[in-house]
Amino acid sequence: VADLWLIYSKPVPANSRELWTLFLQCSCITAVIGGLFYNWMFASLEYSWHVSVAVAVSFSLLLFLTLFLVHPARCVFTMIMPTLGTKQGRKLLLSTCIMIAAVNITPNIISNIKSILQVIQCICKNSSESLLNSTALLEEAYREFGDAIQETVNSIRFYRPMDGQFRFSLLKNSSFIYQQMHLAGEKIERHFLAAEVLVKDSVQVGNKLVAGFSILYLCFESSWYLRKYLTDLRFDNFYITKRLEQLAVGSKAAQLLLGSSRKLIRPTGLKLSREELMSCLVRAMLLSVALLLLLLVVAMEHFAFSVADRAVTKAAQFSVVPVALNIKYSAKLRISPLIPQSDVSLKDFERSYPHYLTFSSAQCRVSPPTPPNPSVLLVVGLLFCILYSTVFLQAYARRLCRAIAGAFFQSWEEERALHLCRKVCQEHKEK
Repeated sequence: VADLWLIYSKPVPANSRELWTLFLQCSCITAVIGGLFYNWMFASLEYSWHVSVAVAVSFSLLLFLTLFLVHPARCVFTMIMPTLGTKQGRKLLLSTCIMIAAVNITPNIISNIKSILQVIQCICKNSSESLLNSTALLEEAYREFGDAIQETVNSIRFYRPMDGQFRFSLLKNSSFIYQQMHLAGEKIERHFLAAEVLVKDSVQVGNKLVAGFSILYLCFESSWYLRKYLTDLRFDNFYITKRLEQLAVGSKAAQLLLGSSRKLIRPTGLKLSREELMSCLVRAMLLSVALLLLLLVVAMEHFAFSVADRAVTKAAQFSVVPVALNIKYSAKLRISPLIPQSDVSLKDFERSYPHYLTFSSAQCRVSPPTPPNPSVLLVVGLLFCILYSTVFLQAYARRLCRAIAGAFFQSWEEERALHLCRKVCQEHKEK
């Protein structure tokens, strides 16, 4: 492994064996990165497969030529890997979480809300239909009652208090009401579908922009680090490397490394400084805010499913409401106002007309509620575990970038070690 790393970090291969080894190394790296890049574009960013294949193949060929021919580019590319453990890598993972939530959770919430609206629409339709059918009940009562009164009037030979029949107007245009309710339901459904498509498309476009910007910024940050490393001897130069220890021992200043006022860090040590811990806690708090917002969306999904499930099951169990129209009619004929006993009872009318009002959705076709997908929550949870780990791994990622740059440019690393050793000795003399 040490030999392979030495060949990979060399500016120019020494012989044909190292050249072929470097060729195989670059080929393997580009094949793996190309496959991951295709899967990322096709599965996460939801590009079409032919676009994903074309971009992945073009990217792999360009990456292979760059790694194989350009030594600083190999250093920049190698530093991109630990840079994924910094804030740019967190941005990529966070955009992936947002994309997963937008593609899987948001449509599920809208689907459950549509189920609730279908239940409401069905109940309104059934109740209005039962109310319209009740007009037929009134029509029957009107006809029988009118016939009874007319029969009573016809039985009076010497005096007729009235002549004619009751007039009762009925609502016959029930199809118009059904049509208006159907149009209203279709309008609501179109609005929800448009909102669902708009949310999904907006999040997809935003996620693609964030992902592309993050990739470009990863390359920029690695290039910026290498440029500062090669141009500024003070940049990120506070690590106790093996070469620095050798120089300190040679100049009999080994005891000054740990007692120096400069905060020197051993890159192989696992202990984080107080400043590094405080920055990690701040980043963890910011990441927790994003986690709470995402958990709020997940809670909304579970709440929408719970309400939709209860609405569908309970609305189908509603019982019919019995109503009855009772008509009681009694008429007397008084022959003489002065003689109360002269009243003659005419034919009485007393009938009941039962009817049932329906408020149930059992006979309607309602799309069943969609339960939350537990695998989505599991994937998002795993991604956030990785995100929280990168918060504390960022300090080690910076140390790894420093070690990679020192391995690729050993002559410049010698200059940096000499500069730091002179600084430590100078500070000790000034004291």
